[in-house]
This record gives sequence, C-alpha cells and structure tokens, in this order.
Amino acid sequence: MRVAIATGDPAGIGPEISLKAARDPQVLAMCEPVLIDGQGPVAALDAAETAIRGALAGQYDAVVAAPHVEATINAAGVAFDGYPSFVARVCGLPPEEGILMLCFSHRGREMRIAHVTLHASVRASLDGLSKEKIFKTVKATQTALKNLGIEKPRLAVGGINPHAGEGGLFGDEEGRHVVPAIEEARRAGIEVDGPYGADTLLQREAYDAFVVMLHDQGHVAAKLLAPNRVAALTIGTPVLFSSVAHGAALDIAGRGIADHSAMREAITRLVGHRRRAAATRT
Repeated sequence: MRVAIATGDPAGIGPEISLKAARDPQVLAMCEPVLIDGQGPVAALDAAETAIRGALAGQYDAVVAAPHVEATINAAGVAFDGYPSFVARVCGLPPEEGILMLCFSHRGREMRIAHVTLHASVRASLDGLSKEKIFKTVKATQTALKNLGIEKPRLAVGGINPHAGEGGLFGDEEGRHVVPAIEEARRAGIEVDGPYGADTLLQREAYDAFVVMLHDQGHVAAKLLAPNRVAALTIGTPVLFSSVAHGAALDIAGRGIADHSAMREAITRLVGHRRRAAATRT
C-alpha cells in the first residue's frame, strides 16, 4: 500500500513529523509512505490537493495530512473551513459531504466521534443544524464503519443542549431536529439511539461510534483522553483521508523535538482499516 503524506505548513512542525512518520518502523512495516510538499502561503493545501488527486487517480491508497495554519491560509485569501469540506470539494462533491470523525483508542476501546457541524461559530452551527444534516451524518458514519469492517454498527447520537434538552426544559432543538433524524435513520435500517446528553455520551460502551452536534462536544473529549494520538478521519468522500487533531506548533518548529505519534497513529490506523475493509469484502 502507498500512503501519500502531505507535509502541512512549512513554518510549523508538519515537515518534521511527516519525515519522522515516514521513517517510523511501524509505518514502514505496513505501507510505502510518499512525502508531498508545496511552495508558498498555501503550501499545506497545495500538497493536500496533490495527494488527494493522486489518490483519485489510483496512485495512492490513502492520504494523511500534517497540520496546517488556518490564519495563514485565510490571510492568503483562500476560504478554508477544515479538511473534510476541502476533501469533498477536491473530489468534486458539495462541501457538506465531507464529515469529520475523530478516531482514537482509550482504555482498550476504539472511540469514534463524528461531527454534524465543525469549524463555524456556535451561532452559525446552531442555525445550520437540521434533521437532514444530522441524518446525513448518521448515515455517513454507518457507511464508514461498514467500510472499516464493522458489519452491524451501533451508533449513539448526542444532544445539543444540556441533558439533551431535558425533555424540552432546556431547549426544543432536540425535538425539532435530533429526534426526527434518529427516527428517519431507524426507518433506514440504522441501529441508532439517543439523543443523549453530550456530557455522558462517551461513557456508553455499547456503541461503535458517537455522533455529536458541535465541534467542542467531540474535540474536547478526544484531546483530553488521547493527546497526540487522535486521527481526524474524513468520511463521506471516495478518498481515504486523515489528518492529525493538533496544530502546527509554530513555537517549536525547527527544533527537532516534535512528537510524531499522531501522524503515526493516523497512518497506521488508515492502513489497518483499509486492510480490514479489503479482507471483509473478499
């Protein structure tokens, strides 16, 4: 298997951790890593786009991207709201087709957290929530889990408000958006429960993945439970794509001390999933 590694923003730790990951014995035992970098203020996106197009053309089996710097990209006049929508656009799909699922291991459990909304203000995220958007995320999560070799995925959906609205006491968004989406998903044959309060969602061990409504509902838990070990998987697109769930660490760039654990985790997780999916199909 060939995995394209887009080296991220050259001013950050991306090139360093990409090279370290490409030389890691665990990575080399599983795949052939190929480093891809670009030039200029949007080098991270140029490298990622080159890798994605290569994957679409069959040159690579998966793509992993090192950290970018959103402020640099935006200062260059490029509209960018995260890799999932970027991957979707490069693949010729509407941006909303790209969905982020954080993946990591914790206490022997495989944790997967898919996000209905991502890099937007809380107000914009709330305004953008709908039954249709939540259902699409649930459906994409089920499809991704099946592609990863889980025959009958079980999903748990979180709420929007404290205690998932407490029956309408703390808000009615669950009743207007989340519950109808869950009911539609069940009619479509998806095994899904909820809505559960976001503060207790991840404690429920019977599920293969969790669907949360807002960025911080998933990211806070992931970065607390698995610092430097989280793979940010894009689902809903034809390219197997992952990035790391940490920043470019401009303050330590060039010092040779950056930890490449998250890059190794992203690469080996994708390769392992790809192999399991192929074995399941055969």
